[in-house]
Amino acid sequence: MNIGEIAKEIGISAPTVRFYESVGLISRPLRVRGWRRYTVDDLERLKMVNSARRAGFSIKDTRVLVTELGKTGDVSKRWQKLADSKLTELDQIIREAKAMKSLIKKGSTCSCKSMKTCIHSRGKAC
Repeated sequence: MNIGEIAKEIGISAPTVRFYESVGLISRPLRVRGWRRYTVDDLERLKMVNSARRAGFSIKDTRVLVTELGKTGDVSKRWQKLADSKLTELDQIIREAKAMKSLIKKGSTCSCKSMKTCIHSRGKAC
């Protein structure tokens, strides 16, 4: 598989694949006549990297993820700490999103004459 094919398969751009290579999230693939050639293993690792990045993991944390999950045995303490931290962060994001959703719902049915009135009444006058 070449870089365009693997990028399309995952839903990312070829420059993103190159970036992940440059920061060590995926190994540099073999080259055939100057062209990058990716294996099924490369594809699977790249899927994991892309999923971690979409979930909000930093480059550093993604590196820990792909390194630690490749090891045999119990899930490492380092990965458990990272996962717990990310879950806490996601819970906070969910709480904030729910609060924002509530404000938007209230605002969409608001009958206040001005936003200033609505904001100061905190939805009570609406």
